[in-house]
Amino acid sequence: MSNALIPDRLISVRKSLGLNKSEAATLLNLSKMGYGRYEHGERTPSPQTVEYIAWKFGTSSGFLTGETEDPSPEWIHISRNEAPGLFKLVKEFQASDSMRQRLTAYYESLKKQ
Repeated sequence: MSNALIPDRLISVRKSLGLNKSEAATLLNLSKMGYGRYEHGERTPSPQTVEYIAWKFGTSSGFLTGETEDPSPEWIHISRNEAPGLFKLVKEFQASDSMRQRLTAYYESLKKQ
């Protein structure tokens, strides 16, 4: 993975979330100045920082670095405390092939309705 963050993409994702620079910095646990340097292309984040930014902004690191045009996230974080039912469902989904097949079929039938 390249860690050459594209500032315009970072800015567009931040704006799509309705965040100002200060709010984005707070969300990422960065100083306002440190975050601003990423947006101005004055500083290159580590690959781990790019991943963290992508996770917190709900996008993909590949999108932020220009490896893909798809801004969809590569993974989703589910907190047991914030969404206990969904957390339990996903754990079941991961644990059993038969459960995964059944849930996927059910999901597909719900999408058709």
